[in-house]
Amino acid sequence: MALETIDIVIVAFYAVALFAIAFFVSREPAGHTKDTEDYFLAGKALPWWAIGASLIAANISAEQIIGQSGQGFVVGIAIAAYEWQAAIVLLIVAKYFLPIFLERNIFTMPQFLETRFGPEVKSIMAVFWIVLYTAVNLTSILWLGGLAISAVTGVAVLPAMAGLAAFAALYSLYGGLKAVAMTDIIQVVVLIIGGFAITWIALGLVGGDRGALGGLSTLLGEIPGHFNMILEPDHPKYSDLPGIWTLLGGLWVLHFSYWGFNQYIIQRALGAENLKEAQKGLAFAAFLKLLIPLIVVIPGIAALWLAQNGQLDMAALSKTPDSTYGTLMTLVPGGLRGLVFAALIAAIVSSLASMMNSISTIFTMDIYRDYIAKDKSETHYVTVGRITAFVAMVLALILAKPFLGGMESAFQTIQEYTGFIAPGIVAIFLLGFFWKRANREGAFALLFSSVVLNLMAKFGLPDMPFVLRIWIVFLICLVIGVIVSLLTSPPKEDQPVDVGGISFKTSIGFNTASLVIVLIMTLIYVFYW
Repeated sequence: MALETIDIVIVAFYAVALFAIAFFVSREPAGHTKDTEDYFLAGKALPWWAIGASLIAANISAEQIIGQSGQGFVVGIAIAAYEWQAAIVLLIVAKYFLPIFLERNIFTMPQFLETRFGPEVKSIMAVFWIVLYTAVNLTSILWLGGLAISAVTGVAVLPAMAGLAAFAALYSLYGGLKAVAMTDIIQVVVLIIGGFAITWIALGLVGGDRGALGGLSTLLGEIPGHFNMILEPDHPKYSDLPGIWTLLGGLWVLHFSYWGFNQYIIQRALGAENLKEAQKGLAFAAFLKLLIPLIVVIPGIAALWLAQNGQLDMAALSKTPDSTYGTLMTLVPGGLRGLVFAALIAAIVSSLASMMNSISTIFTMDIYRDYIAKDKSETHYVTVGRITAFVAMVLALILAKPFLGGMESAFQTIQEYTGFIAPGIVAIFLLGFFWKRANREGAFALLFSSVVLNLMAKFGLPDMPFVLRIWIVFLICLVIGVIVSLLTSPPKEDQPVDVGGISFKTSIGFNTASLVIVLIMTLIYVFYW
């Protein structure tokens, strides 16, 4: 599918506006040199609206748009649990976790682990996160993004990935987190408008003369099985989304690992002006999260109906579900296609830029500064951060196709890979927060157990759904962490978190927003159980 002149003009305008804002906000006052706090934490000056928008822009990448549209085609609205449940997790993180992180005045998640458990735990997790973000997350964003760009433009996947990588690097390497977060405001606006446009068009094709709302009614009436949040055990995809266990089990572990203890996400909150701004930002992100399935999952369900009725190639989409969103984009008329294409680019490059910044932050602040070159200038560390981000992107380009090229559904595969360590990550932070007796030996034991137990269960119990497996492993990790901590020496006196000295009180506005979001979530599950 070729882009028309008007489409190219729209995309070019978006790109120029993005670069202009990125360079404008990246400028430093006369006489001030950008230091590590400026580069990695945006000078700790991010307002709530920038935090919320940046959280969503970082999260909604090719992995979500391409992967979840494909799963919408295959399994339906049940895949939206990955989005809607995250809204609740964001509120919990804002109320109970952010006060602890900001009180410790840290740059990274490994730094918290160092203050709580010691440098050994910090170093191991820093290396792990750098490898995970580079070899899994960054590669998946590039690969799925390249697939989508290729489907729309006809450009080969590798050049498409290279173009996306160059775009993200050009606008983000100089300014760091501030450039990323402030431009994410544009990214989210473009993403939501473009996303709703393709949803409206897809539903309109289903509804015909009755329009988009008529199309939604048709989907509800003719494909009711794709509007069940809780799958029955006999469903073909029950192993991926095992019914009630998506609501009660391991999906929450994945959510807390991603939204609560993930540098890629939480770095925006660490760069807030203050705790109240950070909490408002996460509440804003939770509201935006409720919208995401409407622009990524519903188009996939509409694509199924269109394929069943001969308007799309059922065989091709069934063979490669991740091509669903790209295929739908070919149905968008010229002019509007440029907006939708810009929205897709926005989702991809904002996530790439965010991931690059997080990789460079962890490497520079937790590895390079502590073990390779101590006591260097702030300018030196900022330069190292930029080089690290660039190298990570090059490595991801090299690894993307070998790692993800042969997978049927990259989205589900990534969730399973992440799930190998997620139980240990959530357990180590929860014990570190709320149990003073947790120590270094307990932390090592539960992290090791998380990987070993997941591997044993995956190959020893291959029919067990991975969401259920993660939940069981998480509970066992908690027990192991407690037992080993009790059998070994207590932590140093200054390591435990003094929960009694931290205020978890939140504003009336935050509490009201939380109540509304919980009510909406409850209604969704009641109506689409």
